[in-house]
Amino acid sequence: MENEAEKKWGFEVKQELNREREAEVAAFRYAIVSLMESVDKNDPRPVIPLGHGDPAAFPCFRTAAVAEDAIVDSVRSSMFNCYAPMFGLPLARRAVAEYLNRDLPYKLSADDIYITLGCMEAVEIILTVITRLGAANILLPRPGWPFYEGFAKRNHLEVRHFDLLPERGWEVDLEAVEALADENTAAIVIINPCNPCGNVLTYQHLQKIAETARKLGILVIADEVYGHLAFGSTPYIPMGVFGSIVPVITLGSISKRWIVPGWRFGWLATNDPNGVLQKSGIVGSIKACLGVRSGPSTLIQGAVPQILEKTDEEYFSKVIGLLRETADICYDKIKEIPCITRPNKPEGSMFIMVKLNPSLLEGINSDMEFAVQLAKEESVIVLPGIIVGMENWLRITFAIDPSALEDGLDRMKAFYYRHACQEALNL
Repeated sequence: MENEAEKKWGFEVKQELNREREAEVAAFRYAIVSLMESVDKNDPRPVIPLGHGDPAAFPCFRTAAVAEDAIVDSVRSSMFNCYAPMFGLPLARRAVAEYLNRDLPYKLSADDIYITLGCMEAVEIILTVITRLGAANILLPRPGWPFYEGFAKRNHLEVRHFDLLPERGWEVDLEAVEALADENTAAIVIINPCNPCGNVLTYQHLQKIAETARKLGILVIADEVYGHLAFGSTPYIPMGVFGSIVPVITLGSISKRWIVPGWRFGWLATNDPNGVLQKSGIVGSIKACLGVRSGPSTLIQGAVPQILEKTDEEYFSKVIGLLRETADICYDKIKEIPCITRPNKPEGSMFIMVKLNPSLLEGINSDMEFAVQLAKEESVIVLPGIIVGMENWLRITFAIDPSALEDGLDRMKAFYYRHACQEALNL
């Protein structure tokens, strides 16, 4: 018998590059897991999760009763125990189209909607489609959601970053966009309301983005998973409003507005009243990609019409009010931590980006070191900015119970004073 150490198997990974690509896709989750592993298991205090946006763990952020009832009704109806068509159940596609049409100047049909396993699958599908059509590069925001970069690299798409400008309320640097794009650029990704920055783009700025994309001949991928979660002075406007200027692929889900990320129901919508996406082959390629996956549970799809149609404004107002309250708490209490500055008050999504000044701390030289040491000493998890593309920044979520948020930020303040250098204390 052959020596096991010398035996060659056909299923061995042969390129380190493959491992690197998979690691990039999961960089965010690896970071959170690593930080959780840094927590002192002997600390009797609860862990405060300020690193990722999942408010569903807190009773104050419970989903709407209508949504819960819809799931029960879907199960008990016995109508949704079968396989779903590959683009989603017709009733679910119609319901999503009608939901999106409330905010659009034209009408989408069920044929414009493709049901996905959460918004993440929608991201993976559209980036795969772009690659299949021969695109060489894509424009991504910095800071941004790291899964875009991971999926792009896994599909051999070159990533070109344009900056979001904190001094202009995290607006897109449109001059940089024009300089970055070339004849091989396929699309620009816009996340609004923004994860990780917490800003909401104005109608005027969104229109400029659409006009710039048209000038460059690229489509807009509009990540609107935080759609309608706007609680400041700037109202939420879907990018699809500008579909007559430039083709827009809208990605969304019920995960954030209904606070049910575990239900894994999302969609990809083609906002294209001029038919450009059909002529270019994008629509056909979307359909081909959807033919080799299973999609979300039919029980969830069967419940979606009731969820989208019957959830009342009282529930939405409660969520918005709670996010406004916790955003205020977060913004105000961060002011008490001298090594962190806040360029902008959040107006949407569930996050704020803040700048870390490691020079005010002893023995801490980066955002990653700050996050690891904070987890060890205070059982508080924050996301290092390097994970979303900005070194020595931090992304903090405020979508948790208000008392837990205050506790977590008080621990961060204590952490600062324990590690502040003498020069900082003398300021």
